[in-house]
Amino acid sequence: MSLAEISVRSIAPAGISRIGRRAALPVFAGLTAALACAITGAFALAIGDWTPGALAALPLVALTSIWIAGGAATALIGLAHRPSRPGEPPDGWSPEGRTAVLVTLCGEAPEPLALYLPALRRGLDSAGLDGKTAIVVLSDTNEADTAAREASALLPLVRSGAVAYRRRAENIGCKPGNIADWFVAQGDGFDYVLVLDADSRMSAARIRRMIWRMEREPRLGLLQAGIAILPGGSRFGRHQRLSARLLSPNFGRGFAAWTGESGNYWGHNAIMRVAAFRAALDLPRLRGRAPFGGPVLSHDFIEAAWIRRAGWSVALDPDAAGSGEGAPQTLEGFHRRDRRWCQGNLQHLRLLAEPGLHPLSRVHLASGVLSYLAAPVWLALVGLVATGSVPVSGALPFAVAAFVLALPKLCALASRIARARTPRRRGIAFRATAAELAVSSLIAPLVMVRQSASVASVCLGRDCGWKSSRPQRFSLPPGLPEAAAGLAIAVPAVAIGGLAALWLAPVVLPLVGAPFIVRALDAPA
Repeated sequence: MSLAEISVRSIAPAGISRIGRRAALPVFAGLTAALACAITGAFALAIGDWTPGALAALPLVALTSIWIAGGAATALIGLAHRPSRPGEPPDGWSPEGRTAVLVTLCGEAPEPLALYLPALRRGLDSAGLDGKTAIVVLSDTNEADTAAREASALLPLVRSGAVAYRRRAENIGCKPGNIADWFVAQGDGFDYVLVLDADSRMSAARIRRMIWRMEREPRLGLLQAGIAILPGGSRFGRHQRLSARLLSPNFGRGFAAWTGESGNYWGHNAIMRVAAFRAALDLPRLRGRAPFGGPVLSHDFIEAAWIRRAGWSVALDPDAAGSGEGAPQTLEGFHRRDRRWCQGNLQHLRLLAEPGLHPLSRVHLASGVLSYLAAPVWLALVGLVATGSVPVSGALPFAVAAFVLALPKLCALASRIARARTPRRRGIAFRATAAELAVSSLIAPLVMVRQSASVASVCLGRDCGWKSSRPQRFSLPPGLPEAAAGLAIAVPAVAIGGLAALWLAPVVLPLVGAPFIVRALDAPA
């Protein structure tokens, strides 16, 4: 037996090798429950004295355990699941329906897009899709100088007939509103729409394969492609790309397996049947004022849920070949985008009880909410342990939680070394995983603090808006808020003594060193 086979068998649970899609959902539920119980049980066993703080902490541990256990269970299923390879369109195939490639813009620099779209048009023509596809740029840019640059950059493409371009005078409803306006005006002339953001990139071959699948599966309403991260110019950008390359393939296989026909939508790099997407055009406007009221910011989850409710299937093709997107190149840019996502996901609390939704659609909405609530809950637990309010003895709960957190990375590594044919490639996989784990361990506490602040900001009624370009009136030096939080945790932990400070060191040390970490990661690669 090879090292690769030993690695896979040691991590994958017995009895679910070559797991089928029908069994994936109950296996996911069982694994999630078992791992969550393991974390919660280890915490309970390590409590020496059931103080009021310990009693308050136990349900918090159980809540966050569900979130991290779900991620680990998805990774385990991805390691064990062997999906059938998707077929390729036969030579000479031409689709029966027409596809509109909708590219959405809202204040982004237009020059990179103006370089990409002619190549995409040529690729589509070469793939036999010249009479069956149209590229349409839908803009909501409202800043005068940027709008002028945008029109100038795209004008040659419009004149050549490579693309159609429309910029709205008023961006009512933001991106989903822009797409809805186009549907009302021109949707009847197409059978499918493929949505791209300004920083999205898809190859003509991948688009052709997605159209082919849509025509083979008449019940398929939305097909989401896996997404790779495009090369970045900073160390942080390179880290994001490395993380996606290592973790996404295995995680995506697991997610696609247990969600089946009730998958999710990530807002771009996805193709939709026009007849199905009409069910998602009339998005709810939440009563009251933002941040919990007003337009839904994270519209993609809602659109997928509405399409599934209308009886169409929503699927994920986890393969990222020919599908990519850009990513923020600085931690501040990442936090700014994440703040908007936080507000959008917390809005989903008001839609969880929406009538008629598929149960898995509710799971997606609840998962999005929990992904952000987990941060302040973790921070609260860290504070309780640091102040001695939760007397934890022994390393068991920390070891179990760390193992479950590391499972997605271990599964991804096992999957890679199983496919590596030479010792050199296995060595590369080990070194890349170790590097990714090291950097992620430094970044995770920083993200925890910032996400906790984002949740607090939403709960205090502060609206971040939609891609707001307004400059901040006041901003602290990079990393200073995180360093202050680290010191606030470290001081009581050290003063109390015992092993609490030791267990909390992986959280406290990156926080205290945040100004240096941020500067190092934001530097050019």
